[in-house]
Amino acid sequence: MQLVKNSSSILRKFLFFNFFIFLVLGLFTFFYLRAIQPNLVKQRVEKHTVIINNTSNHIERLKIDFNSESLKNFLLSTRFLFQNLERVQFYDLNGSLIGDSNVLDLDQSVFQKSDTVLLENINEDLETTEKKLTEERLSEENNKNLLNLENKKKNQPYIFKIEENNNFYVKTLNDVNVEGELLGYIMVTEQANEILTAVEERRNFILRTVFAIGIAIFIFSIFLNRYILKPISALVGYTESIKSKDESFGRIEKFLYRSDELGLLSRSLNNMTRDLQERTKRAENSSADLAHEIRNPLASLKGASELLDNTSDKNDRAKLIKILSHDVERIERLITDYSQMLKDEASLSREKMKILDIKSLVENVVDEFKSNGSVTEKKIKFKVTRQKPNGHELKLKGIGNRLEQVLANLLDNAISFSPENSEILIDINASNDEILIKIKDNGPGFKESDTEKIFRRFYSNRPEKFGEHSGLGLNIVKSIVEMHGGTVKASNRIDGKNGAEIEIQLPKKHN
Repeated sequence: MQLVKNSSSILRKFLFFNFFIFLVLGLFTFFYLRAIQPNLVKQRVEKHTVIINNTSNHIERLKIDFNSESLKNFLLSTRFLFQNLERVQFYDLNGSLIGDSNVLDLDQSVFQKSDTVLLENINEDLETTEKKLTEERLSEENNKNLLNLENKKKNQPYIFKIEENNNFYVKTLNDVNVEGELLGYIMVTEQANEILTAVEERRNFILRTVFAIGIAIFIFSIFLNRYILKPISALVGYTESIKSKDESFGRIEKFLYRSDELGLLSRSLNNMTRDLQERTKRAENSSADLAHEIRNPLASLKGASELLDNTSDKNDRAKLIKILSHDVERIERLITDYSQMLKDEASLSREKMKILDIKSLVENVVDEFKSNGSVTEKKIKFKVTRQKPNGHELKLKGIGNRLEQVLANLLDNAISFSPENSEILIDINASNDEILIKIKDNGPGFKESDTEKIFRRFYSNRPEKFGEHSGLGLNIVKSIVEMHGGTVKASNRIDGKNGAEIEIQLPKKHN
C-alpha cells in the first residue's frame, strides 16, 4: 500500500505543479485580455485626438464661425479630414448639437453609412428632413452627454465605448480651442469592430493553446504513470521482496529488456541483487566450511590436552605439546586468512582499476620472492618468459595490488610443492583482447581428475607442513581473477614434464 502511495504522490506533485503553472498563466491571460481592448481603444483615441486637433487648427486658420451653417460648409470643404470615420459631431458650450456629418449629402466614399436609416417622405424637402434628424439627434445626445460635458476635464478627451446593433463604436469627445478660447466640442465616432475581433482572436488562440497544453499534460501524465512511476514502484516492490525473501513478488523481468534508463536501472539492480545474494551465499558456505575446518584441529587439541594430563614421559609430553602448538597455529592461520579474505572481498568493489604493465608487475612479485626463506632454502629459481606478442602490449586495466596478491598466492603454492633445485616458470603472452599468464612448477602435479575443486575454499593438497596453509589461497585467486572479468584454470603440465600448471586469462578492458 505504501508503494502505491509513494508512486501516486509523485504524480500528484506533477499535476499540482502544472495546476499552479496553469493558475499563473490563467491570471496572466485574464489581465492580458482585459488590457487588450483598452490598449486598442487608446490607440483609436490617440488617432481621434490628432483629427480633433487638426480640425481645431483648420477652424482657427480658416476663421470659421462656430455655428450650424458655417460648420456645415466646413464639413463639406474638409471632408478629407474625416475619411474612414463613422460620424463627426460639433457641440456648443451648452452641449447642443450644431453640426453633424450624418445630415450632409456627402459622397459615400468619404463617410461610411450611418447606423440611422432615414425614411423620407417624398412630399418633404431635404431641409425638413435635416431639421427632424437634427432635433432627434440633439435630443438624444443632450440626454446622454450633458452630464459627461460637466464632468469632462479641460483639454482631456472623453471616451465612449458603445456596442449597438452588433457593432462596436469608439467615440472621442474633446475641446475646440481657437486662440486659447473654448468654443465648443467635437465628437468623433468610429466603428471599431476589428477591436472586438482582435480580442476574440486572441482569446480563442489562448483557449486553444491552453486546451492543447492540457491534452499534452494529460497524455504525458499517463505516460509518466505507466512507463516511469509504475516501473519504479515495481522496482521498489522487487527490493522489498528481496528484503522479505519473497521471490514471488516484485518480479522485474519485463523491465530488463528495456533500452532506456529504467531498463539500465533494472539490470543494474538485478545484477547487484544477484551479486549480493551470491556474496551472502558464499559467506554462509564459508562460515560452514570454516566451522568444519576448525573441528579437526579442535578435536586434535582436545585429544592431545587429555593425553597431556595423563602422560608423565618427557618425550611423549614434548610430542603432545608440539601437536598442540601445531593445531593452535593451524586454527590461527584459518581464522586470520578467513578474516583477511572477507576484508579483501569487501574492499574489491571499492578499489579503482588502472592501466597496468603486467610484465613489470610479474617481475616485481618475482623479485620479492627471490629473497624468501623457502626459496633460498630449496634453491628454487624463477624464469619469466615473454612469448612473441605480435606487437600487442602487455597492459590491461586492473587493480595492481590485487593482481600481485594473485601471483603471490600462486607462487607460494608452487614453492610449497616444488622440490629442491627446481625451477618455476612464469610465461606471459598477449593477444588483441587478453593477456595469458601461465605458472608452471616441477612438483608432483595434481592427483585430482577434476582440478576445478582445488579452487574451493579450504580445499588443499598440501605438503607436510600442513599448518602453514589454510586452503584459502587458490579460492582468493579465483575471486580476484573473476572480479577482473577473467578465468583461472589448473592442470598438469602438458609439455611432458612433471608438475602443475596454472593458467590465468585476463581481458585487457573490463567494465
